[in-house]
Amino acid sequence: MKILIRLLGLCTAVLFVMCKGEVSKSPLTDYDEHVFVVNIVDDAKKLKEYLTYHKQVWPEVEAGFKKAGYQRIALYRFDKLIVMTIRVPSGADLAKMGKIAESYSPKCAEWNLLMNTYQHGVRGTSEKQTWVETDLFYEFKNK
Repeated sequence: MKILIRLLGLCTAVLFVMCKGEVSKSPLTDYDEHVFVVNIVDDAKKLKEYLTYHKQVWPEVEAGFKKAGYQRIALYRFDKLIVMTIRVPSGADLAKMGKIAESYSPKCAEWNLLMNTYQHGVRGTSEKQTWVETDLFYEFKNK
């Protein structure tokens, strides 16, 4: 037991020296978050299908996200409005990442085409535009 306590003390001392007593930086500071919005077509059956697809996203699609370097993608819904948050490494090129993700497998491009049949742009977008990035206009940070 005494050996275990000494070993634990030694490990703690080594970690303290390695860290130089500094508080580690939050891993979230190395990422940018982007927020996009889109509307779902005004059809209850299509909305149900869309939500069902997202309960089991095709594995190739998620593998494409991983290959492209996305850290997190989350979807939120209110009525027919879908909000998507994307966390990526700081300074990442979203257009390039999207192309990498879609090139992973033909199923990725197929998924995007299929999802586009359920979506239409929010007011103010062009006729063929679906997802649009939002502008951050307020942020509270507790430091």
